[in-house]
Amino acid sequence: MKRTLQFGALAGAAALVLAGCSSSPAATSSPSGDASAEASAPAGPRVALGYEGGVLVLGGEELEVIGDFDSEDFIRLNSAGDGRHVMVTTSEGFQLLDVQQPELTDLVVPAAAAGHVVVHGGKTVLYDDATSDTTIFDTADLAQLDGTLPDAEVIPGVEAHHGVSVELEDGTLLTTVGGEAGRTGIRVLDADGAEVASNADCPGVHGEGTAEGERVVFGCENGAIIYDGGEITKVTSPDSYGRIGNAFVAEDSPLVVMDYKDDPDAEGYLLRNIALVDTEAKSLTKVALPAGVEYTFRGIARGPAGEAVLIGTDGSLHWIDPATGGITKSLPVVDPWEGPAEWQAPHPAVKVAGDIAYVTDPADSELVAVDLTTGEIVQTVKLPHVPNEIAAVS
Repeated sequence: MKRTLQFGALAGAAALVLAGCSSSPAATSSPSGDASAEASAPAGPRVALGYEGGVLVLGGEELEVIGDFDSEDFIRLNSAGDGRHVMVTTSEGFQLLDVQQPELTDLVVPAAAAGHVVVHGGKTVLYDDATSDTTIFDTADLAQLDGTLPDAEVIPGVEAHHGVSVELEDGTLLTTVGGEAGRTGIRVLDADGAEVASNADCPGVHGEGTAEGERVVFGCENGAIIYDGGEITKVTSPDSYGRIGNAFVAEDSPLVVMDYKDDPDAEGYLLRNIALVDTEAKSLTKVALPAGVEYTFRGIARGPAGEAVLIGTDGSLHWIDPATGGITKSLPVVDPWEGPAEWQAPHPAVKVAGDIAYVTDPADSELVAVDLTTGEIVQTVKLPHVPNEIAAVS
């Protein structure tokens, strides 16, 4: 059953916990509760970069550092979808970073194990792996914060697991199913919270992407499952083990680019194949990348024309046709690199905002901005810290 949760008191309690690890030495604006400060907050693209012990905020055009905030040693960053905030995943929950002010606010959505953040259809959806509870905000309400969090809708979980949820425009909720023994599939709840569909044929279910027509895809260890208008379809990997973990979508295209691992015993985190899922045709195709081009889960994004862009271990940004998997253009942007020993370790990542792809270069502590329409590097900047996680807000 769904319930509405008022966050005023909870946000305040969490703020007390985080007060000792949150600071804003580079911020010059007033606190988020100042309505006049909100009204004068500059609009424009922003880039947030996590580093060991903090998070940077850069202006997305000149790439100048406009904020540097203390945080935990390892944080994850996700856009809140409102053009103003980034969700900073910490040990206390989802902390809101206002990238327009900028300010690392004291507002925290408490979570014992903060996990995935999904933005779709005017909703921002947060998932707590420790409870499998799903918390849903109106994205527009997050953009208008006045010092307190807006009310949220909470859908209690069934059994804790590393999962993800997405709400469709008609209130339908898709959420993963799993437990201590493993993750198995998804269940679909209508706007009243009643289960209307399910699928348990998705071992290791992970990741989510919503494509054209609100067709939703989830990755499995042997393929993917597609939800389309009340029906769930399984598409199978061409290998006995063909794990898909993340989906990279353009919401006006039925074509989804997904990462793909075909060797369960492979060491490290580098991948050499991609999967192409056509959510309309209900098909899955495995595509091998050229020799010498590998990537990690941080290495793919979608561009303004629906193209995929991939930062490879050869140091180039590659444009990929999502219909064929073929590389249509390549541009050297960083030095060749090796895969990380641990997935949390800094290594090149790419995010897109508008026409610009932002590529992190931890080896040289730089950020590279590439205009995807011209195929040219427009800016490279030196950073005061080694970048790790990245979120781009347009």
